[in-house]
Amino acid sequence: MSTLGELAARLRAALGDGAVLDDPAELRTYECDGLSHYRAVPGLVAFATSADAVATIVTACAQAAVPFVARGSGTGLSAGALPSTEGVLIVLAKMRGLVELDAEGQRAVVEPGFINLDVSRAAAPYGLFYAPDPSSQQICSIGGNVAENSGGAHCLKHGFTTHHVTGIELVTPSGEQVTLGNGKAPDAPGYDLLGAFVGSEGTIGILTQATLRLLPRPEAVVTLLAGFATTDEAGAAVSAIIASGVLPAAIEMMDALAILAAETAVHPGYPEGCGAVLLVELDGPGIDVAEGLATVEALCLANGASELRTATSEAERALLWKGRKSAFAAVGQLSPDFIVQDGVIPRTKLPEVLRAIDALALAAGIRVANVFHAGDGNLHPLVLFDESVEGDAERAEAVSSAIVDLCIAHGGSITGEHGVGADKVQFMGRMFGEDDLDTMQLLRCAFDPAGLSNPGKIFPTPRLCGEVPGRRGAHPLTVPGAVEVF
Repeated sequence: MSTLGELAARLRAALGDGAVLDDPAELRTYECDGLSHYRAVPGLVAFATSADAVATIVTACAQAAVPFVARGSGTGLSAGALPSTEGVLIVLAKMRGLVELDAEGQRAVVEPGFINLDVSRAAAPYGLFYAPDPSSQQICSIGGNVAENSGGAHCLKHGFTTHHVTGIELVTPSGEQVTLGNGKAPDAPGYDLLGAFVGSEGTIGILTQATLRLLPRPEAVVTLLAGFATTDEAGAAVSAIIASGVLPAAIEMMDALAILAAETAVHPGYPEGCGAVLLVELDGPGIDVAEGLATVEALCLANGASELRTATSEAERALLWKGRKSAFAAVGQLSPDFIVQDGVIPRTKLPEVLRAIDALALAAGIRVANVFHAGDGNLHPLVLFDESVEGDAERAEAVSSAIVDLCIAHGGSITGEHGVGADKVQFMGRMFGEDDLDTMQLLRCAFDPAGLSNPGKIFPTPRLCGEVPGRRGAHPLTVPGAVEVF
């Protein structure tokens, strides 16, 4: 019997027949996450329903020297949950428990499969909400959010996932169950291992429980839609708003192609004929919001806004946001295939970089729809192509890669919230030197000396644990059974 066969038998004995899949047809269900052009059929799939079950699976993998990858809802956009054909995919989607909601302490304790939006739904009766709100919040899970340090539209004011996780329970790559952070206390003494875990993309352990910070619902919320003739004008307005000292909860931008996609899909009523729209939301005490809104409106007009519209009801506000949050899927109305990119630039570089993206697209004969968190410079260009047209996919990949290079060249980052995963390992060496990568690897190796936890992610040419730092291996990294990542 093969190693995987023996492992499957061991896991069935421990977890039950229904907890393990090894049928090839069933395994294909889990061959990719939301970035579907990276595919690898897992060797086994194991479903965990408790922290003990996760520990059982990981311990068995560690003892058999078999790699493992954790997966939640599978909405990730960096191939971060891409399986290993020679390993076990640990599915956490059934761990959806709300362990505790402490309204007085403003904390929620949840299992990793708990859905992001359901945290706010559970907290709403107590006048609280959970701030991080990725566009996929109706389906993405907290475990995945923690792994990728997810952001969302309102991270401009309220911060990313890392700012709202105060404690976690996890299973280490050896199978040990440990706790990081104080949970309900504001800070824990010693090294910030909790901060190291958030955003580690499953490479140093698997989350089994998270304590989340909840915020009081603001007294007032106002959502403003501003239409502009060009992205240059909209970008200038964004810089002016931030420079004024006003800090909106969110500033989102969509260009003409993204507007068209949203209108085609969900009909949010965005103004016609605009080259760009801004969606600006302010929250807080009523008097502060009113003053902030007046400043934002004046700055939008000063930078060329042709139309200003404030949502007059919760239904209208929800429709404006529906257009923005549906943008990724809506692009499917315009193109059979598209690549979702994710990079960061300084806000002041928005007009310059958007013009450069337009030039890249024009030169390649490729369309790019831009929709992004303009307030913090987190771009999400959607590169459109048709797989059935010869050479179209290659041109789209070239444009997508060139956009990441643009972000680096303008002092930005290769990812804002989607993570590196398997998709962007080839860019890590462009952003970081070898010493930087070696230092990161030291942390990973401290948790996972055998290199079994989500292998093939983040690092382009990983130094084997135990090697002397600075004497890096030069072998190219591939994910077994998957598309080569460079």
